Amino acid sequence: MDNLKTRRLAASQTVSYVERTLLSVSGVFVVINLIALSLVRGFRAGDVLLVVLWAAAGVFGVWALERRLPERDPLLFPLAMFLTGWGLVVIDRLSDGYIYNFAFRQTLWMLLGVVVMLVFAIRPEPLRWLREYRYIILLLGLLLLVSTILFGTNPSGTAGAPQLWLGLGRIYFQPSEVLKIVLVGFLASYLAEQYPALRAEGVQLGEGGNSSFSPRIVGPVVLMWLLSMIVLVWQRDLGTATLFFGVFVVLLYVASSNGWVVIGGGLLTVVAGIAAYILFGVVRLRVDIWINPWAQADGGAYQIVQSLLAFASGGVFGRGIGQGVPTYIPVVHSDFVFAAIGEEFGLLGVIVVVACILIMVMRGLRIAVLQRERPFQALMAVGLSMILALQSLLIMGGTLRVLPLTGVTLPFVSYGGSSLLTSFMILGLLLRLSGERRVTV
Repeated sequence: MDNLKTRRLAASQTVSYVERTLLSVSGVFVVINLIALSLVRGFRAGDVLLVVLWAAAGVFGVWALERRLPERDPLLFPLAMFLTGWGLVVIDRLSDGYIYNFAFRQTLWMLLGVVVMLVFAIRPEPLRWLREYRYIILLLGLLLLVSTILFGTNPSGTAGAPQLWLGLGRIYFQPSEVLKIVLVGFLASYLAEQYPALRAEGVQLGEGGNSSFSPRIVGPVVLMWLLSMIVLVWQRDLGTATLFFGVFVVLLYVASSNGWVVIGGGLLTVVAGIAAYILFGVVRLRVDIWINPWAQADGGAYQIVQSLLAFASGGVFGRGIGQGVPTYIPVVHSDFVFAAIGEEFGLLGVIVVVACILIMVMRGLRIAVLQRERPFQALMAVGLSMILALQSLLIMGGTLRVLPLTGVTLPFVSYGGSSLLTSFMILGLLLRLSGERRVTV
């Protein structure tokens, strides 16, 4: 018993050392870039406040996790804070004009996000509620989505823009962000209950080569496809619809270990994409400018063209913080923040962002492997990791013209209170799952 306590204490100290070291390196990065930015545009007192609040959130987060969740994954929180700090620096750099207050607002959302993350990480109730009350929570989430369809607004006030937010005074919230976690919790709970049957049934190839599709697989796939289509049709939210369906197909494949799930999901996605291209002008525009943006470089493809020019201008090492002109890109602080990083931090900065997100996703999948004896926990870890992976892939691919633009945000980096808060919720749940069974460095 004493040896076990000694090993646990040593492991906890190692985790704390790794976290503190990575946070210290992140802090140096944030401070150096804000100093460089001050040399370009002049000193701002708000930059000091940004660093102080970011550092306070990091220190408080590590202190709380050390006391209440000693056997946690040591990389998740530092990487999230690094990306958040980098995002704050970029948003602050873009605050020279019409988005002056966005960096301060994002800082306040970060503080709230860290507090919520600690609640999700330290307390067992959120995971238990997602499992035991999945139907009630899903119903509430869908009601929020319906309320957005009926009473939604857009903070920009642009005519014809998607109405994806609910507003309370000057505070706007996007319910579809939280619905991501609700859907993952519902699917993980449902599939965990059906796990033995899914493994036993699925698609069975008979002696004659005929295949029999189990309703346990076909039914949920079709239902999630229809839900994704409702989101797309009513809200014109292509990114969220794609993300919902993509995460579901991955979870169903993991639960059933059946390749036909991926094939069927891909076919349904193609069918939905073709129908959306025919029926909806916004989808048709995004596909057209993806295929050939230069034909509408001064019109509908202006954003993507400027994004490509920003990446090209950045080269390998970037132009330097405050030295580029990423503000030529409309909504650069949100949908196209990755392009701003590409211009001013170059290919090296792009690689670092991709590497950080990739490591977080890999650590999340590692948690799932360590939780493989408990289907609900394993599926939750897979689903939450896939949210980060697919959302990052969609927005990175969109800004680089590898994929059509979908309008999602880059987790932890892009401006957006709802997105940042949801990302920290996901982080808290992953930390909780990692702490329930020790994850080694």
